[in-house]
Amino acid sequence: MLLPQFYVDDIIKTALQEDINYLDTTTDLMIPATARSTARFMAKAEGVVCGLEVALRVFELLDPTFSYEIRLPEGSRVAYGDIIAELEGSTRCLLKGERTALNLLQHMSGVASATDRYVRLVEGTRAAITDTRKTLPGLRALQKYAVTVGGGKNHRFNLSDGAMLKDNHIDAAGGIPQAVAAIREKLGHMVKLEVETRNLDEVRQALEAGADVIMLDNMDCPTMAKAVKLVNGRAKLEASGNVTMENIREVAESGVDIISLGALTHSVKAFDISMKWKK
Repeated sequence: MLLPQFYVDDIIKTALQEDINYLDTTTDLMIPATARSTARFMAKAEGVVCGLEVALRVFELLDPTFSYEIRLPEGSRVAYGDIIAELEGSTRCLLKGERTALNLLQHMSGVASATDRYVRLVEGTRAAITDTRKTLPGLRALQKYAVTVGGGKNHRFNLSDGAMLKDNHIDAAGGIPQAVAAIREKLGHMVKLEVETRNLDEVRQALEAGADVIMLDNMDCPTMAKAVKLVNGRAKLEASGNVTMENIREVAESGVDIISLGALTHSVKAFDISMKWKK
């Protein structure tokens, strides 16, 4: 995984502290400290595995003697009943870490699986599937990593990654030409500028003002197709808003370069994975 270990560890430690506090009343009072067990991560649906290293790290932080065998690596497509990994370690630590590990693994696999479904729906078109900044606080890096495992690409990680003039920026500046002119005076040469548009007239304004990327916000597919012809490759075009699995193919076939989906991270369904004791 590309994310730094210290970053991932901070997320895990925060989650463990929240869940365990200072005592697992059930496990610590019932299970002998010397007891050891073996368990398995098992898929209970079809999808893409993501976050396995993060989930396994939960147990490593709890138990220095913990060991594992990965059966299906990160990015694998799995089906119901597939064994993803086998775990061995302190019984207490396996029980204490179970919920935190599964929460992270299920969520990240849910993001990767949803991204994979969208990516496959637009195969054969020029459109790339990307995420947005509509992420869960504290989990953005994990969610955006999961998008890439599912075959998607990342939009901005944060507000410093690029300049994006949204409707409120534009209205505050008095219009697209004024907003672009104001920011271009100070924008560094390495930073791209994206402008949100709501109709074809605004697309023309953004193009004439020199936007690198033009967002087509909540436009219908015929209007987006007209925007593609109007721009004619002089800027990247991003479709955003009201995109679903039912209409994403039509959106992609309009000719846009990018389709951004907040649903990949802000409301994705967790992928069903269980942790079962090996008897």
